[in-house]
Amino acid sequence: VQLQASGGGFVQAGGSLNLSCVASKGILFIRSRGWYRQAPGKQRELVATISREGTTKYADSVKGRFTISKNITENTVLLQMTSLKPEDTAVYYCNLRTTQRNYWGQGTLVTVSS
Repeated sequence: VQLQASGGGFVQAGGSLNLSCVASKGILFIRSRGWYRQAPGKQRELVATISREGTTKYADSVKGRFTISKNITENTVLLQMTSLKPEDTAVYYCNLRTTQRNYWGQGTLVTVSS
């Protein structure tokens, strides 16, 4: 299983970025897809997840600003980020969870300047 994340970059506070994570095809028994982030000196934390059935979950800090979605085949998951804040600065990792394993992408850096 390979997860390829893209879309990170530099943006000013109040701006927007879209992250994309493409998974290799043919993955069976997917339970959920998601995004996590890790800021310098901090532990990795959940940002948003979307289940196979389409149920979404967000960290309180991003509710109302971030939207997670996936395509029908679940090959791609998107994270639309708006009203970005300096505290959103982190490396963002995409995640894919099957019934047996947990997979991670390589991470993409998001930097939000004040």
